[in-house]
Amino acid sequence: MEGPTAHDSAPHWTPARVAMAIVTALAIIGVALLLVRMVSFLLLVFAAIVLGVVFDAITRVICRHTPLNRGICLTLAVLLLLGVFAGAFYLFGAQLAAQFDMIRDSIPGAIARVEDLLDSLGVGETVRNALEQGREQISGVFSQAGGYVLTVGSTLTNLVLVVAGAVFLAANPDLYRRGFLKLIPKVADPTAAEALDDVGMGLNGWMKGQVVSSIVVALLSWIGLELLGVPSAAGLGVMAGLLDVIPMLGPVIAGFPAVLLAFTVSPMTALWTLLLYLLVQQLQGNVLQPMIQKQAVNIPPAILLFAVLAAGMLFGFLGVLLASPLTITAFVLVQRIYVKTLLGKDVQIGPEDA
Repeated sequence: MEGPTAHDSAPHWTPARVAMAIVTALAIIGVALLLVRMVSFLLLVFAAIVLGVVFDAITRVICRHTPLNRGICLTLAVLLLLGVFAGAFYLFGAQLAAQFDMIRDSIPGAIARVEDLLDSLGVGETVRNALEQGREQISGVFSQAGGYVLTVGSTLTNLVLVVAGAVFLAANPDLYRRGFLKLIPKVADPTAAEALDDVGMGLNGWMKGQVVSSIVVALLSWIGLELLGVPSAAGLGVMAGLLDVIPMLGPVIAGFPAVLLAFTVSPMTALWTLLLYLLVQQLQGNVLQPMIQKQAVNIPPAILLFAVLAAGMLFGFLGVLLASPLTITAFVLVQRIYVKTLLGKDVQIGPEDA
């Protein structure tokens, strides 16, 4: 008696099976397209989650050291964090506005001296051609100023929504955690709960290390700029600390206005200012960044670098801003769900996990 052949064991594709397969494929494609179209919205949701973790951590510290209830502590946490950002940008903006006339009068002479130096080195004509192209591009930017105004308005609206969402998440994080876990199949519930714990631990560790790093960068920048005699040293230092949250690119963004203001003193001061920011960047990359990774999750530096580049190419500035927490979250989920749960291999999820 012959056993079942391969042909007999093959699935029988009835019209109902074919229709079900087509519907399933269309549903998967539709969900994928929807996620692609909603990527900006999903990034804003993630930004609210990260900010909610920050609010929750500050709230826990205030509640631990005061007899106030959680609602008041959360309000103080929000006001404290927003006050730091508003104060830093106000301090820098006021100082920059006060120095604007000096900058306007000093920059042409400084540029002329730089051109003379470049001419003596034989590269002046090349640089002047590049600057001419830059002026044309800048003119095009200013011709589209109306569009940028609308973009700024949209950004402010998104910022308000992110802050509001973060406040709601920090007010009762357990509520949203339970709601998310209810959407997970029961068989995967323990893994999902552990993954959420790992992500929360990683983001909390990243935030603690980042706070220390930002404070050190702000103090070093402030002291260095003060010693060099650069105007607005305090505001520039605080801004350098705030922008330290952007890996790799933060010091570059912070260094541009510092060098610009240093030109109001002298080109040599601008050069020393550039060297100061390079030194601080090296300290941040070789000392402070490993400290942050030790507190959060041990992500190899190359992965973080390529993650920043990929986030910028895919999601723009918001992706760069969220590159570190996005990378930490993705790294932790891959380690917990894929490597440890599906493959059954022992991995180090967090700083204290063996």
